[in-house]
Amino acid sequence: MVGPVRQERLSGVRGDQQFETLRDHLRAFPDVPLEAGDCEEAASFFNKCRARGIQGSNTDYLICAAAARRGFGILTTDTGFAHFARVLPIALHAPRASVIG
Repeated sequence: MVGPVRQERLSGVRGDQQFETLRDHLRAFPDVPLEAGDCEEAASFFNKCRARGIQGSNTDYLICAAAARRGFGILTTDTGFAHFARVLPIALHAPRASVIG
């Protein structure tokens, strides 16, 4: 897991206990270090998308770049990534709906 994904998952968690529980679960995923090439590719991705009228955050483009450079898929419910995928060489995966009962 790249650091920006870990940060996004933990950001906005309301309670300290929930934060700590989620943090502890996410620690099961090893860190994938970012490199200068990831930042350069993220800037390239930003420029490619902007040229097509697609807006995104620097963090989202960094996630796309890190995934593309390593051949990772991106597990997301964020519809913005579907717009990026029209232009960028990224593979998207949607979480499966769970049935409780």
